[in-house]
Amino acid sequence: MLLGHGKAETLEITDAVIRSAYEEHAEPSIVRLLYMVKRPLHQRRLSRREVFIRDRHTCQYCGKQSGRLTLDHVMPRSRGGEHSWTNIVSACDRCNHRKARRTPREANMMLSREPQPPRPNPYAFFHTGRIQDQWRPYLPWLTSVSEAGGEFAAAGGD
Repeated sequence: MLLGHGKAETLEITDAVIRSAYEEHAEPSIVRLLYMVKRPLHQRRLSRREVFIRDRHTCQYCGKQSGRLTLDHVMPRSRGGEHSWTNIVSACDRCNHRKARRTPREANMMLSREPQPPRPNPYAFFHTGRIQDQWRPYLPWLTSVSEAGGEFAAAGGD
């Protein structure tokens, strides 16, 4: 629609073809808007995956990076703690079991940082999926990409 109305131009195409009743077009892979389109930033939904991304897949108690993390409620829900961004952190199994139904202070465990809601990030979708090789020249903030995990490290990122 943006291309048809002259609001965007195609920079890269794929091998695929888009067909309509009257014409065929090469499927664009990268388009550039010809003028700024203001788009609202949406808050991220609270989920396991989003908490792990916010905490950089690191236990917030011992600092261990792991693919096997759990969610921990800083103030346990059994003691009135909320299920919110400011009360949930990533924790390894060992730290989560050690803390149990206590607060970090009662368990003599320190948080590496206070949990906060993640900042709105228009590039959050790059945390999932594969970044196509065609896109790399247009993503200057990329510093490294793991094709297996589909994750990236951004300069000054979340």
